[in-house]
Amino acid sequence: MNEELSIWSLFMEASLLVQMVMFLLLVVSVISWTIIIEKWRALKEARENSITFENRFWSGIDLVDLYKQISPDKETLSGIAAMFESGFGEYARLKNQGGMEPMDIVEGAQRSMRVAMMREFDRLESHLAFLATVGSTSPYVGLFGTVWGIMNSFRALGSAQHATLSMVAPGIAEALVATAMGLFAAIPAVIAYNRYSNDLERLENRLENFKDEFATLLQRQVHVK
Repeated sequence: MNEELSIWSLFMEASLLVQMVMFLLLVVSVISWTIIIEKWRALKEARENSITFENRFWSGIDLVDLYKQISPDKETLSGIAAMFESGFGEYARLKNQGGMEPMDIVEGAQRSMRVAMMREFDRLESHLAFLATVGSTSPYVGLFGTVWGIMNSFRALGSAQHATLSMVAPGIAEALVATAMGLFAAIPAVIAYNRYSNDLERLENRLENFKDEFATLLQRQVHVK
């Protein structure tokens, strides 16, 4: 309890600029943790949904039946399921039109799947740039507050007739809190950004492999009437 009161008192006694720096870092840290938790949930859901759908896809189910089962929920689909729904829907539409070359039909389905995949990654990658920015800039913002606080402490020390360490210690302590807050905001953001970037890369490889395998299946079926 004393430690909490001490930190609070250091914040309250700091200069206005240092207080603004601390408050900014606190807000940034809260936003970062919100994004970290949300992205963890979204990536976990995308990974689990992809595994579940792949198991259904490779279970031997008829592709037309699978499409009919998931198409009513197309607005809520994600990952591989969204790619399949988009690609097979385009494949069926082009094939029913008639008068198109088989490979043109398959390429149209591939384009549709590529668009669905890019849409999915735009959703999953949103706000990751914010984590990267927080991780790279927060330590410097905190350091700016520290330098400003120490500068004010030594300015006050220079105008005193009897300079003692006890005169500057509170000011230096106030300033160092800004550095600590900068690190507190930056470290989780950097760790989360690196982890989620790796997860996204692995998910992208999974979706790319499925797209190629599905396109191969469509090439085999394109001549079936």
